[in-house]
Amino acid sequence: MPDAPSESSGAAASTTAASPAEGAPSADERPVQWAEREPVTKKRHIGLWIGLGIGAAALAAGAASLILIAPGTSIAGVPVGGLTPGAAADALSNRVSTVEVTLNGAPQSPVVTASELGASIDAKALADQAFAERPAWNLGAWFGAPIEGKISVDPEKAEPLLRDLASAAYDDPIDAGVEFDATTSTFITTPAESGTGIDLDDLTAAIASAVAGDSSAVSFDAVASRVEAPVSDDDATAMAKSINEMLAGLGFYVGLERTVPVDAATAATWITVVDNDGELEIEADRKAIKAVVDALPTAVNRAPVNAQVVVNSSGEVLRDVTAGVAGRTLGDISKLTEKTAAQLEKGNGVIELPVTETPFTSTNLARVIDVNLSEQLVSVIENGTVIDSWYVSSGRGEFATRTGSFEVGWKTPSQNMGDQDLTKSPFYYQPDVKWVMYFNGDEAFHGVYWHSNWGTPMSHGCVGMPEWRAQWLYDWAPEGVDVNVHY
Repeated sequence: MPDAPSESSGAAASTTAASPAEGAPSADERPVQWAEREPVTKKRHIGLWIGLGIGAAALAAGAASLILIAPGTSIAGVPVGGLTPGAAADALSNRVSTVEVTLNGAPQSPVVTASELGASIDAKALADQAFAERPAWNLGAWFGAPIEGKISVDPEKAEPLLRDLASAAYDDPIDAGVEFDATTSTFITTPAESGTGIDLDDLTAAIASAVAGDSSAVSFDAVASRVEAPVSDDDATAMAKSINEMLAGLGFYVGLERTVPVDAATAATWITVVDNDGELEIEADRKAIKAVVDALPTAVNRAPVNAQVVVNSSGEVLRDVTAGVAGRTLGDISKLTEKTAAQLEKGNGVIELPVTETPFTSTNLARVIDVNLSEQLVSVIENGTVIDSWYVSSGRGEFATRTGSFEVGWKTPSQNMGDQDLTKSPFYYQPDVKWVMYFNGDEAFHGVYWHSNWGTPMSHGCVGMPEWRAQWLYDWAPEGVDVNVHY
């Protein structure tokens, strides 16, 4: 069997059908060439790409539903469905601010924007509310009822502009006031008077109507409307009543004692009622108050007054001779003026003073009336010391004044003694006897005007003395004072 052809010879045979041309290389001399491989047909996945696109769109729509407000939602008439809360807030603010208002009745019917009038709406809060209540992912919240939104106009912006453009509509009201009346020494009221102006509530309603109606312009009649005074008669009456009640107790106090009263006329120099942007307020004059505060030490400071009381031999208090009064010294008043002014402005007229008190001492006066029948002498003794003595006339004979220790009982400044019928006991009659003090039954000290025989027993048992002496003793000896009668 012949040998099988080699790979190279087989290839050469397949590529040479005729004898080679002259000069051409032989089959053995040509290089080996390989034929190109037929390209592989690629598969097309159109269905896969379509599926991926639909999925991505679904994912995007799902993600958007998490940040958007539900379709069909409106705030104050402004559509915000399909917007983010931020975009909704911007749309709402822009819609309100760009409304143009034609002021009919004003010279040349000027046109102003709602923004120039200070119109605004709480856009962010309302947009956040809409998103919270109606997110787009909640299909049940789609095309819900409109969300109300309040539009407001800033008076501080609107008033000056409107006054400039429509000045004829304005006649300012006059507030009620409060002032001091020197005739009655009270604070009285002055009445309020109404005025005119453009009604900002009506203007706000017109702008809101334009916004809700998707209108970019609105006409408004800028005509005069009645404007009540911010401070009414009732406001002024209440303030006057409050001040007058404060005046009744106004002053500087030590404890519950109104040590330095302040009269209404002085208070009127301290207090002024001012109108602070429609509110009545008390304004206190620090300089006027300080003049009184600086003089307080003279009125407040005092030394203590020691007490004196009359006692008997048992120490029982019979009468106060001198009432004890604590001393006091005013403390630091460097801030008292400001404190007083601040309290008055709040309607409080009770100003407490800083004081240091010095206690008083008490002295007992042990008083005794001594009657020496042997010498017909009365001595008055205080704390063991005889402070005065004088001659008297005591009972004589069978009516001799009885000895012993007694105390002053019933006292009367005048009395008729005895009986007008001298045939009856005690067989005497003495009218209008002065300064009578009984100390032992029917025996008494008293004045005598029918004799002056002092030092000699003369009576029916009483101890008589000159009327001026009897009066002094009457005042000196309270009921309960000890009486010592002896020989």
